[in-house]
Amino acid sequence: MAAIQTTLIWIAYAVAVVILMAVASIFVYTYQKPGDRSAIVSTVAIITLTSLLATVLLLPVDIALVSSTTSLRHGRKKDWATPDRVHHMLLTLKIVYYTLFSWDALLCLIVAPFTYFLYEEQEEGDEEQTVGSKLWGALKYTIAFVFLVIILFLVGFFVPVVAQKPGGHLDLDYFKNLLTENRGERALTFSIGLLVAIGTVLYVLYTAPGFALFPISLIKSAPGISAPTLAATTASALEANRERQRQLEARNMGHEDGMAPKDRRELDMLLREERTLVRRERLAAEARGDGEGRLMKIWTKIEAVFRPVKLLGGLFLLLVAILLWVSMLLTGIDKAKYSICKSKCGYILGHINIWSPINLIFLQSSKVFPVDYVLVTLLVLFFFFSSVVGIASIGIRFLWVRLFQIRKGHSSPQALLMAVVMLALISLAINYSLVTMVAPQYATFGAQMYCTQEPRGPDEQPDCGDREEFILPCSELANSTAAANVCTPSFASTFFNRVTLNYPYFGAFNFWAQFGFLALFIVVFVTALIRTPRLDEDQLDADAEEAEEEGLLASTGRRFGATWQDITGRASGNRHHVQPTAPPSYNVQTPYEDEED
Repeated sequence: MAAIQTTLIWIAYAVAVVILMAVASIFVYTYQKPGDRSAIVSTVAIITLTSLLATVLLLPVDIALVSSTTSLRHGRKKDWATPDRVHHMLLTLKIVYYTLFSWDALLCLIVAPFTYFLYEEQEEGDEEQTVGSKLWGALKYTIAFVFLVIILFLVGFFVPVVAQKPGGHLDLDYFKNLLTENRGERALTFSIGLLVAIGTVLYVLYTAPGFALFPISLIKSAPGISAPTLAATTASALEANRERQRQLEARNMGHEDGMAPKDRRELDMLLREERTLVRRERLAAEARGDGEGRLMKIWTKIEAVFRPVKLLGGLFLLLVAILLWVSMLLTGIDKAKYSICKSKCGYILGHINIWSPINLIFLQSSKVFPVDYVLVTLLVLFFFFSSVVGIASIGIRFLWVRLFQIRKGHSSPQALLMAVVMLALISLAINYSLVTMVAPQYATFGAQMYCTQEPRGPDEQPDCGDREEFILPCSELANSTAAANVCTPSFASTFFNRVTLNYPYFGAFNFWAQFGFLALFIVVFVTALIRTPRLDEDQLDADAEEAEEEGLLASTGRRFGATWQDITGRASGNRHHVQPTAPPSYNVQTPYEDEED
């Protein structure tokens, strides 16, 4: 039975990784510029995103495995969960985690920069340049990152960790186990701790605004006219526009004084409207997926199917975001007030004093696998897409200087690689936040409980099957023999608590940065409710043009018909029922009609 349960847990993880790879592929192909795609850039981006998200989603597997060793009803270890089998399970998790962490660091610090420089060499190099010379050119620039990784591990190898002092809470077995003595683990712990700290900065600057903007963007974007209908009406209007221009030019041909003032004003108006119609034509082509691969066309159809529920989905995600904000705030207050050693150990919380709603939801769902796994997967995807929205809204910047802009169908390969590295670092920060702020009790012990009654015999376990009042949830401060024999912390919580305890400056920085996340979320949320924030004038103009075009899609009464047309890819035969904000009619009388030519 135990083997079957363990196998099902790992199968669920494999299915989740496949879903994550599909999500990463859709992200890459959606945001990459169609005419400027690179196979190696796309491959590296997809692998990097999949690896980082797979690392985050290892958390519910970790929790499910350690929780499966205990009986919730009796508060004791199951018969098959011998110390050797539990140790083997934790060793397997440790190997998987360390492999993924090392692979993630390699992708972010070596593979992604090498791919970036290789693409630059291919774009800027001579046509006569050989493949070997391009690889060598990229490798020369990547050597600096190799030295950076070596220095990072050397610093982690020799940097001093917090000293273990006699007395106090560090004498508890749980905290003693966090003080690592293995120098190899210490180097990896320091390196990941530094990357998490860097990712936390990006997490605050990009994920917090995206957390507020993502649900609101779903609520505000509800198109009501289909792409085929938009293309048909735009083509008709564009043809009429150009025909009117030809008429004006033909009528004034041969005039010595040139074009009449009235005709000149009308022609200028027609030229402005022509530019708008051309933009609309491009928008319709992009909405139909013209020039895209089969994957993007399928994604376009899926978007059309789920378009009617966008508004409801946005409202639901907005409620989830507010619930997460409240939960993180309560956990932050709990840590700041009741942490056993405050900043000296990175605000590790020995026992939950203020219960948060998200923590309770995950604890209850963890009793029935894979309910909690589905919820964590959806939560991770919510954080991920919020980060994408944040990066797309703000752009890739150095201080106030914008380096790249991330937009659907307009992102260069260089911009995409930088965005992927940023998302990789943000994913590490999301992993830390899930373990320490969003649901700390769930992430540490899951639903594990232990019995406080004395065992009936020396070789027997305590059994509280008939006395539920003696069954208590596991916690770090539980210092009894029964708790030590029953409670098994997840490896993820052990690893991140080890980072904060051995290097408390990382823990203190990451902890207080969470309050920066909460504050920035409130600022952007309130701002977005009043108006959509704009970041610069160029972006304002571009967004205004697109808003004008997408204003064609804003009629609520036609949304379901437009959805069906987008799915089938055909415009409705009754075009006169579709009344977009087309250009004004060309034979409408103007204020200058009464003037003499």
